[in-house]
Amino acid sequence: MTETQPQVSNLNLPNVLTTLRIVMVPFFGWALLVEGGDSVLWRCVAYGLFVVAMITDKIDGDIARARNLVTDFGKIADPIADKAITGMAFIGLSVTGDVWWAFTIVVLVREWSVTFLRLSVAKRVVIAAADLGKLKTTVQALALGGLVLPLRDGDLPGALQTPGEVLWWVFQACLVVAVALTLWSGWEFYRDLWKQRDTLRGRSGAASR
Repeated sequence: MTETQPQVSNLNLPNVLTTLRIVMVPFFGWALLVEGGDSVLWRCVAYGLFVVAMITDKIDGDIARARNLVTDFGKIADPIADKAITGMAFIGLSVTGDVWWAFTIVVLVREWSVTFLRLSVAKRVVIAAADLGKLKTTVQALALGGLVLPLRDGDLPGALQTPGEVLWWVFQACLVVAVALTLWSGWEFYRDLWKQRDTLRGRSGAASR
């Protein structure tokens, strides 16, 4: 006789952390754009919120897997929370002039299309995050977090202006790498999805019988 697995409550620590990240998104965006993005204090606050979001993005999944607290809510909300905070960072930094709008549009189209497709086929085919996708997320978070900081000329006191500008360009280089990884990992996702098209069609047909 097979024992049924106890149902995991949606009210658990990983889901609370995921919900917290979603709630943080508008506050992060507001802090980033205070005074048109020229406030040193509020950009530092925005950076703090972004760091907290990235840390909780890592630990909520680890806790869920370690304690067997994986839920349907978490599977849906976690990627949405992740894309919401990074999407807000891209949009906010484009408004402040720190990121090209072309980068933002390309990345958002890739991220949200992959997320929605992954969720739409989740019950039929599981496409796990590839190592390249994890590297993309790490580099993306590093670049966006750095660009949220008030590093550009005039944002910091005189002695720090030159180092700040240098760091700003370093994070711009990281962003270029992140965008390249985003596009490449997106191509890998669509390639893997295409390889499993027969499985998707077969299961869809069986479900309709």
